[in-house]
Amino acid sequence: MPEKENILVIKLSALGDFIQALGPMAAIRAHHPDAAITLLTTKPLTGFGQASGYFDDIWIDERPRLFDLPGWLRLRGKLNYARFTRVYDLQNNDRTALYFKLLSPKPEWVGAAKGASHRNNSPGRTAGHAFDGHVQTLGLAGISNVSIDPMDWVDADISRFEIAQPYMILVPGCAPNRPEKRWPADRFAALAKKIATAGITPVIIGTESEQEAAEQICRAVPQTVNLIDQTSLFDIVVLGRNAAASIGNDTGPMHLIAPTGCPSYVLFSRHSNPVRHAPKGANVRTIQVNDLKDLSPDDVAAEISEL
Repeated sequence: MPEKENILVIKLSALGDFIQALGPMAAIRAHHPDAAITLLTTKPLTGFGQASGYFDDIWIDERPRLFDLPGWLRLRGKLNYARFTRVYDLQNNDRTALYFKLLSPKPEWVGAAKGASHRNNSPGRTAGHAFDGHVQTLGLAGISNVSIDPMDWVDADISRFEIAQPYMILVPGCAPNRPEKRWPADRFAALAKKIATAGITPVIIGTESEQEAAEQICRAVPQTVNLIDQTSLFDIVVLGRNAAASIGNDTGPMHLIAPTGCPSYVLFSRHSNPVRHAPKGANVRTIQVNDLKDLSPDDVAAEISEL
């Protein structure tokens, strides 16, 4: 009897990239239905790995520092003791190239690392979305029919939020160190007025750092539901699944909403490239201007077919 396949999938971060990797992960599972498949990832993303059903085990990457010799020795021992027969590297960075070097004997390695059995060193791998690069790489290993995962397996009870239907999601935040990617809060407030006038409930999601912007929007439109710092990642997926539309900056929550099929309108300045960084989903539209301060609420509302 042939030895059972023992497979490692590596995907460490970031949130948007991990979400785009879920479809490739599903394709790996479908291609190896009887294999033991382990996911190596970071702690914040383990919930998605566990809930997806694509993996038999989840390892949390301890990410040893460069000169942490004991940490590297522990990692090398763990990787080699597992005796993986194949590794799918969906991270493809300098760190995972080091992980490849730790393995002895070398398993089949699907990724960009030098020496990989199925090496993708094509410039096209990084020319577009991370998802498109994964499709190209998995093709080298005979895996086709890779699609965006709509995350139908994500479940969460959002009834506690008591949101009147229909509703639209507003995502006014972004990384605190990237203000140039942020549409001004007063523009979101003006858009929320148009949404409420159309009989649709505006719903704001984000982290605590967006609370000031959310309060400004709520003062302008009291019907707005403020869910800042109240939603889990799974909540955001389910909220998106049931929303009439979502409008937001180039930021993580939009990557959670877009794959569900929710009509998603993502705002870009010249400082981001939607060809590489827009969320993936069946109903994603991007709106790009040089400076988001020059984008008017009327311009955005005109793009939203649900209004």
